Order: sequence, then structure tokens, then C-alpha cells
Amino acid sequence: MDDYPLLNVFWTMLWFFLWIMWLFLLFKVITDIFRDHDMNGWAKAGWLIFCILLPYLGVLVYVIARGKGMSARDVKQAKASEAAFQDYIRKTAGTQGAGGGSSTDELARLVELKEKGAITPEEYEKAKAKVLA
Repeated sequence: MDDYPLLNVFWTMLWFFLWIMWLFLLFKVITDIFRDHDMNGWAKAGWLIFCILLPYLGVLVYVIARGKGMSARDVKQAKASEAAFQDYIRKTAGTQGAGGGSSTDELARLVELKEKGAITPEEYEKAKAKVLA
């Protein structure tokens, strides 16, 4: 342990952490290159070759040149994923969109009307039978 002082351990950990951060950034840049639909194939190939042959410089230049577009594409993808997730939830829960509701929603509305006294128990039973049919 005397051969490797504490300061050297700190520097090793720092460089390792920075290397891992750079790897994450490299993969994010490569993903963004392929995700950008506005860029043609030759531009994608050029950026990819630049990032592979001169990795540190390529990633740095890409982030400087196209960083704003990267974040816009991230936001667009996040919104699309959220919309797809919400659509999946709506389909799974059985709601039919803005106009109609699920049978669960309809039953909850009927219970509410019955508790307020807006409909009689007989009307409630008829409406419930119609919803469940």
C-alpha cells in the first residue's frame, strides 16, 4: 500500500470516472447521429468516422456544433415516449378517448348520481345493468 499513495488512488479514480463519463457521452452522440432524420447518410457517415477516428475531438466538436439539436431531439423523443405510454395506459384501462368513458367511469358516475339523489335506486339498477351488459 505504501507504493501507491492516497493521492494517486484519488487521481486514478478521477480519471476512471472521467473516462466512463466520456464513454456515456460517446454512445449518446452515436445514438443521436442515427436518430437525426434531418441529416443525410453521408453526413451521418462523416460524423461517425470523425467520432471513431478522433474520439475525444469528434465528440467535443459534435456536442459544440449540434448540442442544441441533440437536446431538442431528446425532448421530442421523451414526449413521443410519454404519449405512447399514456396511449397504452388508456387502452389498457379501457377508456375510449375524449368522448366516451370506460364502464368503470360510467359506474362511478352513476354511484355519484345515486348518492346525490339525482336518480332513484331503481334507475341506478337499470343503468348499472345497461352499463355492465
